[in-house]
Amino acid sequence: MPRVVRIHETGPAEVLRIEDLPQQQPQRKEVRLKLDAIGLNRAEIMFRTGTYLEAPAFPARLGLEAAGVVDAIGPDVAGINLGDRVATVPSFSMSSHGVYGEAAIVPAHAIARYPNRLSPVEGASIWTQYLTVWGALLHHGQLGAGQTVLITAASSSVGVAAIQLANLMGARPIAVTRTSAKRKALLDSGAFQVIASSEEDLSATVHQYTNGKGADLIFDPVAGHMIERLAECASQNGLIVEYGWLSGELTPFPLFPAFQKALTVRGYTLYEFVSDPVLRPKAERFIYEHLEQGNLNPRIDRTFPLQRIVEAHRYLESNQHVGKVVVTVR
Repeated sequence: MPRVVRIHETGPAEVLRIEDLPQQQPQRKEVRLKLDAIGLNRAEIMFRTGTYLEAPAFPARLGLEAAGVVDAIGPDVAGINLGDRVATVPSFSMSSHGVYGEAAIVPAHAIARYPNRLSPVEGASIWTQYLTVWGALLHHGQLGAGQTVLITAASSSVGVAAIQLANLMGARPIAVTRTSAKRKALLDSGAFQVIASSEEDLSATVHQYTNGKGADLIFDPVAGHMIERLAECASQNGLIVEYGWLSGELTPFPLFPAFQKALTVRGYTLYEFVSDPVLRPKAERFIYEHLEQGNLNPRIDRTFPLQRIVEAHRYLESNQHVGKVVVTVR
């Protein structure tokens, strides 16, 4: 029987339980994966604590992103073969599917291949971060050469991916982190400049680095009252893309800066386009090609074995990491 991780209540990391469950068979338009690695995401912490977009139905599995090998295929599945080395794209609800464990059943539409040059640990680390960034910076933000993008929570895997993609497009990524402890790591990851928001005047420093213009695009998962500070950092006709709610605070709309700067504030998740038959293939091709060429490289901060899943969640919550936290299954 495969080991899987489930929760029977919301709460701290200790509610995660490793349980032996009978092997299940994929149903129509589903496939089963023998997993090698699981990429952890902030969404799963929110799901575990009951603060996510959807509430868990107990007992609940969780997890959106993993890499493994196809070992069973349900009816009405095309283009996927037994033995295929694949990863999962977050394009399903954790209320119905979850990938924490030694085996997982996922919808066939959630399957994507990754370049052979990447390990399973890296394969489990690519789709959430790079698809999220592609949609925000390229599709909505139309980020181009010479522009400046301000990236908050920049040490997260999505933040590091945003730094990489901004550089790929010829833009200038300014990374925002709370203290200067991660400054060197973020500069090494490609940041044009790093601002420690608890130690520096955020708006003044952004304007200093942009010759008074401000940031063309701001990519933020914090929200709350942080948005008022970010509005001060924006350029004329700037765009703020909010893709998370790490603050847990009410988020006021920055009305007067919006008036003064013709500012746009946009809510965003990758779920906007992962089911789009045009946009998702376009995004996947872009990411796959640049991964294959080595222009994009997932930064792995730390790995944990499955039996230390509680510790892995605690570590992700501690915000010590720079890049992706991954759980290995074998």
